[in-house]
Amino acid sequence: MSGRPGVRSALAAVLLAVVSGCGLTSGSPMVDDVEPGTIGRGKPLGGADLTVTSKEFTEQLILGAIMGIAFQAAGAEVVDRTGIQGSVGSREAVVKGEADAGWEYTGTGWITYLGNSRPIPDPREQWRAVRDADLKNGVTWLEPSELNNTYALAMNQANYELYRTRTLSEVAELSKTDPGAVTLCVEGEFANRADGLPGMQKAYGMSVPAGNITQMDSGIIYTQTAEGACTYGEVYTTDGRIKSMNLVVMEDDKNFFPNYNAAPTVNSKTLEEWPAIAGVLAPVTEKLDNNVAQTLNARVDVDGEDPHQVALDWMVAEGFVQEG
Repeated sequence: MSGRPGVRSALAAVLLAVVSGCGLTSGSPMVDDVEPGTIGRGKPLGGADLTVTSKEFTEQLILGAIMGIAFQAAGAEVVDRTGIQGSVGSREAVVKGEADAGWEYTGTGWITYLGNSRPIPDPREQWRAVRDADLKNGVTWLEPSELNNTYALAMNQANYELYRTRTLSEVAELSKTDPGAVTLCVEGEFANRADGLPGMQKAYGMSVPAGNITQMDSGIIYTQTAEGACTYGEVYTTDGRIKSMNLVVMEDDKNFFPNYNAAPTVNSKTLEEWPAIAGVLAPVTEKLDNNVAQTLNARVDVDGEDPHQVALDWMVAEGFVQEG
């Protein structure tokens, strides 16, 4: 498919920027010509008018489009309010009923929205805790995906061949046996947050000298890590550049970093009226994992394709929907 952004998506982005700034609840209709594939058979959402929201970064734009396409195939008329700046805006849209559904992350829900300071290590338990706590806010969390967009350290292939570390425990051991080998490229925020570098070093008994830590913008971290300017770089586990740059991600074997599993969140009143939403989205959720996310994100961030088109291509390729 062409990497040139669609005119519809560009216009929608402009419109959304305007309405988000004004606090309006407008949006643009999704007009994909799709029919049921393995989802949406019998058009269980026929007659529904649903508004889909998302945050503004690549992965969220793709997930928002995936959700909207699924709803359309199941018979709904869909309004596109994806691309809202910041986490709180898209969240509040679902809480207030200005949007019906959007994808969220369990760690964000637990820590940012619900105000908890300590994440729950087990991903399933983390989702269950968020689901139970958020019901009082009128938000229902559907089953989570394997897609976990959390922090990690990664290295290039040459350094992997040299040091052969696969876990953060092995990185900690390397920092003791060969202190000069462990150099880090990290964001300023990650370098100073309790759930970032300081907490990670404490959890793993790691002590990297300050002179071995370089702070930089997140985009530069990927290129510097790929080029070997630092042995390990801070990455997000679903970023498309991991795959395109052939980086090796270290396993968080002590489960220090919070779980940020993506799950559909639905305004509870909407779900009461249209309970079929859960069944329509379940097969899609089950298919999403970090490998899928990296591949789709790379098509946008590396290849310059339109997020909505990337979402549509994937939904068709997986057989979830058919193009009309």
